[in-house]
Amino acid sequence: MDTLIGQSAGGAAQPKDATTQSFAADVIEASQQTPVIVDFWAPWCGPCKQLAPILEKTVRDAGGKVALVKINIDENPEIAQQLRIQSIPAVFAFDKGQPVDGFMGAQPESQIKRFVERLVGPMGPSPLEQALEQAKDALDGGDFATASNIYGQILRQVPGEAAAIAGLVRCLVGAGDLQEARELVDGLDDDSLKNADVESAVSALTLAEQAGEADGDTAELQARLAQNPGDHQARFDLAMAHHGAGRNEQAIDELIEIIRREREWNEEAARQQLLKLFEALGHADPLTVAGRRKLSSILFS
Repeated sequence: MDTLIGQSAGGAAQPKDATTQSFAADVIEASQQTPVIVDFWAPWCGPCKQLAPILEKTVRDAGGKVALVKINIDENPEIAQQLRIQSIPAVFAFDKGQPVDGFMGAQPESQIKRFVERLVGPMGPSPLEQALEQAKDALDGGDFATASNIYGQILRQVPGEAAAIAGLVRCLVGAGDLQEARELVDGLDDDSLKNADVESAVSALTLAEQAGEADGDTAELQARLAQNPGDHQARFDLAMAHHGAGRNEQAIDELIEIIRREREWNEEAARQQLLKLFEALGHADPLTVAGRRKLSSILFS
């Protein structure tokens, strides 16, 4: 797996810095053999700095099917003028000596991948994407050791990769290593913590920590509820015990029952906990979808 991701980084030539004098050779003539993408940029351009690593990564993932040339318009204004470039970043694709496609402004990775695929055809998943998928399959299958190993290798080669960080947190939670997971989360920077996948994993960790603190004797909690169905604390603790045991559907139902009986109980603790559980499960999870539907029927009835 180390080799697999390493090939992605080294399987294509590094971007070439072209000039007005070398444009004909580096772009026009070179595109007779292989399509060439030209990135017009300048050192003062913030969006250029955002776009460059994504563009370079996508070209690397194409495995040599396309080349990347960069032109600093401050040092080489003539080419930009000939192509009537009015703002940067500006990206042009050349094939057989002619400009055939292009875009202006920073773009998300998905759009850049489609741009490259219009030149070279379907690229398929990158080595990084393949590794993340392998790790996710292991995580979903409960093989936390294998998943952790893959996520760890990814982070050694791509530090800060949010999907790998989130996956590693979930592995630690699944394996019961809550203290190590918390130490990992506490060491993350603000940008990582704002990522949706990481936020979801942190919610899963928080819920696991709370479940560990809850009374796990479900028989006792159920007996208390049989005596007094309005014992919201017992029902809340029962929901957390269900979650700790992986019975998330039952946990959702108990929290929704508290909301149905007394929405404002304990400063809406049940609703807040329910939203954390939805975030931990993921917005597309069938339990989240069904739970949100049940919640809406109560809140808007």
